[in-house]
Amino acid sequence: MLYATIMAGGAGTRFWPASRRDRPKQLLSLAGPRSMLQATVDRLAGLCAAEQIMILTNERLVEATRAQLPQLRPDAILGEPCKRDTAPCIGLAAGLIVRSDPGATMLVMPADHVIHQADQFQQAVRQAEQLLQEDPSRIITFGIPPRYPAQVFGYIQRGAAIADSTVEASSFHVKQFCEKPDLETARQFLQSGDYYWNAGIFLWRAQTILDSLQQFEPAMHGHLKHIADSAGTSAFAETLRSEFAAIEGKSIDYAVMEKYHNVCMMPAPFDWDDVGNWTAIPRISGVDDHNNSVSGKHLGINTSDCIVHSTGDHLVVTLGMNDCIVVHTPDATLIADKTDESAIRQVVAKLEQLGWNEYL
Repeated sequence: MLYATIMAGGAGTRFWPASRRDRPKQLLSLAGPRSMLQATVDRLAGLCAAEQIMILTNERLVEATRAQLPQLRPDAILGEPCKRDTAPCIGLAAGLIVRSDPGATMLVMPADHVIHQADQFQQAVRQAEQLLQEDPSRIITFGIPPRYPAQVFGYIQRGAAIADSTVEASSFHVKQFCEKPDLETARQFLQSGDYYWNAGIFLWRAQTILDSLQQFEPAMHGHLKHIADSAGTSAFAETLRSEFAAIEGKSIDYAVMEKYHNVCMMPAPFDWDDVGNWTAIPRISGVDDHNNSVSGKHLGINTSDCIVHSTGDHLVVTLGMNDCIVVHTPDATLIADKTDESAIRQVVAKLEQLGWNEYL
């Protein structure tokens, strides 16, 4: 049976001031009327039942997440007591899933990606399931054909095609995973045609990932096993808190993917965007005749190439502005040079330094 695990613990600091600690990026409606988390769950309709969906998030965000997803059972939304990266998160979910279904297939995805073509996404997952049925030891990842020489994504280099598969979609053995490159390397990756963006969407047997963690990260696996063994008992909450905190954080790429012997990649047939910062909004929401991307009430005069985001009935007026980001929220307003958008993280760091936690 297919189970879906959605990782929803990110902070989304690059979307400040819309994104805050108690309402991070995945809980915002940045790419449509539904929040990014809600859209991720919507994408699973017909692929797996609501009872087979699990959300892993920060414990501070559990209630806000439940409020957005009332169709899920309350215990399907699990709060991590501290940040420990993706390997412990995925291992925790796998351990809990295996308790109820030892032969479970596990689909893992982040909560903050935009995929408009849900039908093509589901078709790709079903084809990956077929690939897994042919060889249950496989770990399958989806590679995004790169559209430009991106420096903000990790890359997957494909190896030989999987020739003995009956699955219609093309699939490849993974040759290597690559770190985020510099610009020249990214250009080389794009030109070669052998490299794909690493979207962090995976399919595998839940037991396979547990066995891999036991092999490559035995200490981590031990802590996760203690947590899973306590599930359904009165000791679960305290065991989760103490054992999870004792884990050394590590990404699933470092912990398993780069070491495992049978990793396969399917090129994604669906559109994809990780919406990493404000400059991604024009790509997913479109622009007006002056190349402005606007959400909310806005009057622009001699304004072009701007991103404007407002809340409620608050009117934002821009006069003679170009290449700017303007974000209005009830208690904070950001005005930034679009070409220096990455500096927003510096704003968050400065607010922390000043102790202005009410704006975080």
